[in-house]
Amino acid sequence: MSRTTLSERGDARMADDGGQNTGATDGLRRALPWVASAVAAGAGALLAVGAFLGLYVRPTSDDWCALWKARDMGVLGITADFYQTQNGRVTNAFLTGLLYSDGMRGPKLLPAFLVVALVTGLFLLGRAALRSLRSLREAGRPDGAPSDLPARPPALPLVAAAALLSALLFFAGTRSYQVLLWAPATISHTLPSVIGLWAVLGAVRAARSGLRWARTAAVGSALLIGAVLGMLSEPFTLVAGLFAVAVGVLRLPRLGWARDRYVSTWCAAACLGLIGGLTLLYTSPGARWRRAQNPQEPMSAAQIGETFHDWWRLWQTVGGQWAYLGALAVGALLGLALAATGARGEGRTPTTTGARGDGPAVTVPRGDSSGSGLPPRALFLVAVLLPLPLIALAALAVVLGLRSGYGDVGWTYGRTWTSFLLPLLIVLCAYGAWGGHLLGRRLVAPEEVAGRTAGRAAALVVAGAVAVGSAAALVQPVYALTTETVVRAVAWDRQNARIRQEAAAGSRDVAYEPLLIGGLTEPLFASTYKRDWAAQCTATYYGVDRIHRP
Repeated sequence: MSRTTLSERGDARMADDGGQNTGATDGLRRALPWVASAVAAGAGALLAVGAFLGLYVRPTSDDWCALWKARDMGVLGITADFYQTQNGRVTNAFLTGLLYSDGMRGPKLLPAFLVVALVTGLFLLGRAALRSLRSLREAGRPDGAPSDLPARPPALPLVAAAALLSALLFFAGTRSYQVLLWAPATISHTLPSVIGLWAVLGAVRAARSGLRWARTAAVGSALLIGAVLGMLSEPFTLVAGLFAVAVGVLRLPRLGWARDRYVSTWCAAACLGLIGGLTLLYTSPGARWRRAQNPQEPMSAAQIGETFHDWWRLWQTVGGQWAYLGALAVGALLGLALAATGARGEGRTPTTTGARGDGPAVTVPRGDSSGSGLPPRALFLVAVLLPLPLIALAALAVVLGLRSGYGDVGWTYGRTWTSFLLPLLIVLCAYGAWGGHLLGRRLVAPEEVAGRTAGRAAALVVAGAVAVGSAAALVQPVYALTTETVVRAVAWDRQNARIRQEAAAGSRDVAYEPLLIGGLTEPLFASTYKRDWAAQCTATYYGVDRIHRP
């Protein structure tokens, strides 16, 4: 067993086998940044195109109603309208009023905001998770031995992972336009996941600070944010509630993982907020009116079977998109990078200290996890295996809600899948990183270095090829989305100029050619004008009495 020698800066170097181990990992360490750069550049280019396409977003479907209501009613007026007559989504209405208060400028900028916020949030979440994991592993080692994870996680693989996961979320599904570019859907189904991600980051930051007031503020924020999200998106509320309950139970001090009740209290506050917000939404006059339009009968055995069938078809659709394997692959690249960096001893510190790195070393026996934050073995297995069943259950809850609201085609509303697809991508990336790290540790082991060269090359080539191929598989959908969006924007601008000219000349009935995009409803879709809410909103927006087909 090699001994650890400490420099004045606290770096840990392996004295007995460091030279051999360095030689074993140099090739892997030189190649990994190039592969990670290729993945990051490919995914980043796709995301840049998606953000830029926001400039070509034009009104369709619900946009027409949001535009005139935000203009004529104001933010508070449209909020009251949603609560009283639409669906009860108070937060949704408030954000809609803000976003459309300056016409289409807000919806055009929203895609870029979502891209930046999601990529940054995923990067910070990954970095925080790796640092916390390193602290836990270090605390469980005898004599203050350093962890095999680097103190500074490699930034480039983390950037590649964050960028590819974001690109997969936006472009690998069946409704890319709705998930990224159509503001009514992004407000309801994409933005909640981003808000939830940053709420978790705030909770982690408060925990690492060790300050009582920071933790108290984080718990209060969880209650408030939960209530806001409960009035924003029913699917996300179901998914977030399931995960909050699971994490809160696993982190109860009596189960031997946590030393205090901070995590459980934070999760409980989030659940209370979600329940409160959802209750306010469900009991609103607007939600009651909406349910009255489609009265629901008690679930029969046949309907339950059909719901499970819809759920299975949803997963067949998701499983049919092989690009999602990129989440596993980019996680494996991250794990290999961690193994290679850790083998060099970069950034290691030999003591298990507080969040700021000061204070005396703490030695914790290997088998004792009561004071180190490490879960008992059985609880560890539950924590590792539970995410996928939870995601499957969350998807079932979403399908059930969609079926009750939209009938037997509800499961096809791909924009709502974001609520459980983002957790799925994160979990797949985490599994890939775990597997990549385990494999990487074997490949960079100092024994029999020469015989492991082929293994290192094969692991890197496979993981890199799948990750790069996953990004490449999104090029065609992004190209199609770009073409469709830009062509429609040009046609829409031409038609908009004509309609405004006719309205200014005093015409009260103008011609409108429906311009379909993203599987969304356009004006003049209904069999009768009286039932055509999109046409009526379009006419109100232009200040005319009626619109008709050319």
